[in-house]
Order: sequence, then structure tokens, then C-alpha cells
Amino acid sequence: MDRDEELLRGRVYGQDHDDPRQGPQPGRTYAELVGGPLDGLLLDITDWSPGDVGTGAALPTELGRFGAGGRALYDPRPGDGRRWDWSGDTP
Repeated sequence: MDRDEELLRGRVYGQDHDDPRQGPQPGRTYAELVGGPLDGLLLDITDWSPGDVGTGAALPTELGRFGAGGRALYDPRPGDGRRWDWSGDTP
């Protein structure tokens, strides 16, 4: 199985775990979240501008160090924009 096929098996950040369409959809662009509380989830970056993609994201999650209301910080991996690495949590 190649890397693209592996990504298509993942779950998309922000999708309800009971949603029958929780996986990636054709025609969309995803970044894999690596490390931290959201490890292994896919982030849909289809409609993001290049500038937005380059700055990374502070993603709301209850799973991080600060619990409800906290955010997990992810940044694009240099040389591999399809993987975003966790850099910490923030309140």
C-alpha cells in the first residue's frame, strides 16, 4: 500500500466520529498531523491559502495539556508539507 492509500484510511480532524463520512473525501487536500494529541488525524487544507498553510494551525482540542478550550499547535514539516508536526499546546 502506498502513502496516498494509507492517508485515505485516516480520520479527518473536526469530523464527528459517528459520521459515516469521517474519512477523507476525493478532491480534497489533507495534511497528516504528527505527534501530540491529534496524532494521526488528517487536517483538510483544501481551501487554505499558501500563506495560511505556511503558518500552521492552532487546533481546538480537549485532548491537549490545557483540556477544554486548549489548542494543539501544528506546523508544516520543512520539505514535506503533507505532514504537520506538533509543536506544543496553548490555552
